[in-house]
Amino acid sequence: MTHSYHLRSKEIAEIHTCLIIGSGPAGYTAAIYAARANLKPVLYEGMQPGGQLTTTTEVENFPGYPTGVTGTALMNDMRSQAERLGADIRSGYATAVDFSDELKLVEIGGETVIAAKAVIIATGATAKYLGLASEQKFRGMGVSACAVCDGFFYRKQTVAVVGGGDTAAEDATYLAGLAQKVYLIVRKKHLRASKAMQHKVANTPNIEILFEHEVQEVLGDEQGVSGLRLIKEGREVYTINVTGLFLAIGHHPNTKIFADELDLDETGYIITKPGSSHTNCEGVFACGDVQDPVYRQAITAAASGCIAALDVERYLC
Repeated sequence: MTHSYHLRSKEIAEIHTCLIIGSGPAGYTAAIYAARANLKPVLYEGMQPGGQLTTTTEVENFPGYPTGVTGTALMNDMRSQAERLGADIRSGYATAVDFSDELKLVEIGGETVIAAKAVIIATGATAKYLGLASEQKFRGMGVSACAVCDGFFYRKQTVAVVGGGDTAAEDATYLAGLAQKVYLIVRKKHLRASKAMQHKVANTPNIEILFEHEVQEVLGDEQGVSGLRLIKEGREVYTINVTGLFLAIGHHPNTKIFADELDLDETGYIITKPGSSHTNCEGVFACGDVQDPVYRQAITAAASGCIAALDVERYLC
């Protein structure tokens, strides 16, 4: 059964001018700009209201907060601003879409079908984790998936990065400029990173690469992470002392329900036309981490949310 047949056979509950799927910096900023343009946007917050930023603690690199702000507080501020300007923000998540006609259809929660003249997708991406119970226990207390976001808090400390690609190499070298020592934990016998990044890692004196190692358990207490239990070459088990663990093993863009409707790249990110938020489907726009596999920062997501709302305004004029 196709999305088109499934959704167009159901009764449309509401019709709106602008529908935003997903929250976080991109979604909320799109709602702010769309509301100010009198587009009367309706925003569904998704499975994680506020997005990935709500899983971080202190945010110190978002402009306008000179003393820092928690990720949750920052998202609450954006949400409140969008609501004050007239955005209709609702709980719920998209379960199916049909973008085949001029009026776009989005199913919410497997039940209600909402139609809109324009749709902004801001469903974000989800960081890949190792799947350890101890890893989840210490998320936000020493375990992070964003070195640029959280590295500042580990100045002159010893930390570890897990991964063997370019992102892991970049995170390790970035953290090496802040931390006293960085362990780069690589499951294979070699790095998958580019030659240039391999060279950079090899020539950074406070990075130690641990090849053929895997994290068996994250150690710590109520104060946070204190170490890692590693297994070497599938045999030898030992412990290293670190106060931070950074995951750099990739992200999953939250695009599964769009796969039959929109052009995605080889890793699942929505492809947008250069210099815009336009997708291959007229009237459908994408912003934030769902279409950005490179930067993945709150400020760049917010900027792309602005772009999406402006593109929608021009599209509807």
